[in-house]
Amino acid sequence: MHSNTPALTYTVRQSVAEILLNCPPVNAITEAMMDQLLQHLADAARDPAVKAVILGSAVPGRFCAGLHLSEMGDADFEYKLALVEKLYSGLFEAQTRLGKPSIAAVSGTARGGGMTLAVSCDMLIASDTASFGYPEIDVGVTPAIHYTHLPRIIGKHRAFELLFTGRSFSAAEALQLGLINQIVPEAEVLERARAIAQQFCRKSPLVMKLGRQAFHKAIDVEYRRGVASAVEHFGNVAATDDAREGMAAFVEKRPPVWPSDQR
Repeated sequence: MHSNTPALTYTVRQSVAEILLNCPPVNAITEAMMDQLLQHLADAARDPAVKAVILGSAVPGRFCAGLHLSEMGDADFEYKLALVEKLYSGLFEAQTRLGKPSIAAVSGTARGGGMTLAVSCDMLIASDTASFGYPEIDVGVTPAIHYTHLPRIIGKHRAFELLFTGRSFSAAEALQLGLINQIVPEAEVLERARAIAQQFCRKSPLVMKLGRQAFHKAIDVEYRRGVASAVEHFGNVAATDDAREGMAAFVEKRPPVWPSDQR
């Protein structure tokens, strides 16, 4: 079974659904991409032939650069809020209802919203050339969803550093921090994800579904409420003049001049 869409591809092979972002050059997230991704996660959830899901990229050297800032800058506030609601709330609900293990196969760069896509999965496999980062602060917005879970994974102080400096970091550092499961050579990322998916496919699908539900419930710890708060927070920040300036400066490839800076 194979079908192509403008922003991603969806393939089922050997009981594994592979969803590959396919929006060159950097797989920037648009509302169309999120609609397709959420639809295919729902397709995989409904299909009894699918026992595991892989989320990866068909664009060499890129996983996902995050939100499409050129489009965001020109869009009205309602569009921005709707997009982030799908990226935060919609993706969380889709992964929660999936009922099957999901693996992110990260090759190349993952930034901002791309981090959200990756960490929504149950496991993360990264290439030795992969790099990660939360650069939202540099364009006048905030990675609000990551305030909820990142401190729990890597600790308060290290999380604050990454979220508020916006610096990028390597796969080796991500592994040391506990953000990813394994590092493999770039050419082997998808194959390693497939091999792990096949291990899951040999388990009882019913026990896997029930066990995954129990696992997600156990680690939820108010996460659902945090997702809703993150959407509201992003909306409040995105409405500011500083956010508009930050996104415009990024698109125009110039340093931002923050309206709130009184110097």
